[in-house]
Amino acid sequence: MAADRPRPPADLLTGAALFLDFDGTLVELAESPDAVAVDARLRALLHRLSRLLDGRIAIISGRPVDGVHALIGDASLAVAGSHGLEIRWPDGRIDVPERPEGFSRIVTQMQHFANSRPGVIVEEKPFGAALHYRNRPEAMAESHALAAAIAEGDGHYLQHGKMMVEVRLGGADKGSALKTLMEAPEMAGARPVFIGDDVTDEPAMAAAAALGGAGVLVGDARDTAAIYRLPDVAAALAWLDAACPA
Repeated sequence: MAADRPRPPADLLTGAALFLDFDGTLVELAESPDAVAVDARLRALLHRLSRLLDGRIAIISGRPVDGVHALIGDASLAVAGSHGLEIRWPDGRIDVPERPEGFSRIVTQMQHFANSRPGVIVEEKPFGAALHYRNRPEAMAESHALAAAIAEGDGHYLQHGKMMVEVRLGGADKGSALKTLMEAPEMAGARPVFIGDDVTDEPAMAAAAALGGAGVLVGDARDTAAIYRLPDVAAALAWLDAACPA
């Protein structure tokens, strides 16, 4: 059984730079990526956190940057999207790689697979595509086999996550994104704190620890590079809310 982690201390954000995963951390996982909604309370919380930390806050997500910004409604917040492959800075600058040819074919293959398995959802991204089988868990093995075959055949990266598997461009992850964001002048001298729930967040947990900070796992206890743990999204939001009361 994986060793549990303590609750993060109330003063963890003092002098910190805060990095937040999105799905499963700030919002509950939904039946499909498009079903997620952000309420006014979360938007206000992010705004207060930004003020508390003098702008030392960013979201690091598997979603595309534009998708995150559309949900949070704040283009001034730094966002690393597509598992670190794209970064949009608060001043509007965007670091983004070139999209390889052939990704549309990957989507076509996945869609053909999903069409014969009701409940499986294909999520097309700028630098990859994912199969979500939350609504059809019995399709897990087949989904992983297909994604592995596509990734191996095309030389792309195979990304596992909660009830999903993704084929994407390699060369970055959430850990590299955190390190890049920490190079911004406003982050100088800050201690990184990353909060996330999925195995895709582990590189960022490890990167935060390597830079003298800490990771906070959201969800059930498991093997993790995180130092602390909160049981669920509601607990994570409550802890963040308490860190910066209105």
